[in-house]
Amino acid sequence: MKLHELSPTQGSKKSVKRIGRGPGSGWGKTSGKGHKGQKARSGKGMHPGFEGGQMPLQRRLPKRGFVNIFRKEFAVVNLSELEKNFEDGSVINIDALLGTGLIKKTLDGVKILANGDLTKKFTVQVNAYSETAKNKIEAAGGKAEVV
Repeated sequence: MKLHELSPTQGSKKSVKRIGRGPGSGWGKTSGKGHKGQKARSGKGMHPGFEGGQMPLQRRLPKRGFVNIFRKEFAVVNLSELEKNFEDGSVINIDALLGTGLIKKTLDGVKILANGDLTKKFTVQVNAYSETAKNKIEAAGGKAEVV
């Protein structure tokens, strides 16, 4: 077999529908658009939510709520994940968490939550802790340092 002898498998390539090329093509005259009307015109698109000139639903309903621009969003890690992924006596900081894949990005900081039990001693250096998580780390003999 040579390069010029290659051809696509039967049925894998579809010919383009050439509309508006006479009655013999089956797609002549109105080119599958029917007769007149908004959808037959060029540039026919109506935007999503268009209701024929009636006030659309998204404008009839009242606006609700607000977005707090001062909100801090933390990447969260549970104690059970620290227990699985780190050895006893290790120092856990943001770089170590990124390295093990426990967090993908830091957002506004990293917060440790108390889900799970802790038996190993860790020195944890992150931005925030839940109160229970801090107590569990210190009860296991480790340190919870705020960076």
